[in-house]
Amino acid sequence: MFRIGWFSTGRGEGSRGLLRLVQEHILRGGLDAQIEFVFSNRAPGEAEGSDEYFQLVTGYDIPLRTMSSRQFRRTRGGSLANHRDEFDRQVMTQLRDYQVDVCVLAGYMLIVGGAMCRQYSLLNLHPALPNGPIGTWQEVIWALIEQRASQTGAMMHLATEDVDRGPVVSYCTASISGGEFGAHWDELERLDLELVKSSPGEAYPLFQLIRQAEYLREPYLLLETLRALADGHLAIRGLDVLDSTGQAMARSAPHGLCLDPAIERAMAEDAAEHSR
Repeated sequence: MFRIGWFSTGRGEGSRGLLRLVQEHILRGGLDAQIEFVFSNRAPGEAEGSDEYFQLVTGYDIPLRTMSSRQFRRTRGGSLANHRDEFDRQVMTQLRDYQVDVCVLAGYMLIVGGAMCRQYSLLNLHPALPNGPIGTWQEVIWALIEQRASQTGAMMHLATEDVDRGPVVSYCTASISGGEFGAHWDELERLDLELVKSSPGEAYPLFQLIRQAEYLREPYLLLETLRALADGHLAIRGLDVLDSTGQAMARSAPHGLCLDPAIERAMAEDAAEHSR
């Protein structure tokens, strides 16, 4: 049984969707794994979104552990960055009785420090292709638009102190050229991008189309990465990502394992299941 630890702030539907998809596949027997705990850096009653998330967690009978980073920061003063290591140490102390093979950062809105990166193999979901833009998903999309990119995607990588640049585990791709994208790219050629950024901003149709193309695949990239790990197609040893033969992926696939076929298959199977 593959054992998973789960870190999430639990702010909204995206975080709930990630947990729901993985747990439902576990319950249906499609993923030979168990989520050992969910940790949130919000406390019950702190925000409506996280309270809804906590209800989902407890509804699945998954152990829930919380410690408010907001309250922690207030008691220490200054920014959380000044106390990150102390906060992480207290989190790890709270979780010390759980044995896990890997941990997932699924909507966890804190940067983790070096000690936690060394304590756990932390899978982080980043909404860009390997060697693509870093930053928030909004920053990534604007960077893609500025570059007139033809492709987007997402990757799972190991969290390190080098934010968004840890060893890549897996990735997926999505085309953002031709078809319904074509007319919007043509329109952009006649516009001032800086004016578009200010208004309509994120409501700009091309921005929304790019986000949707990548966002639909994010949960399945996480699911199929966990499945590859649980089934032995991938392994993580420290900061090394290994293939099924035990060889370093950095040699044979430096950008990680492309999971496009598995993701397309899983999306089609779920669509068929939901239509019944």
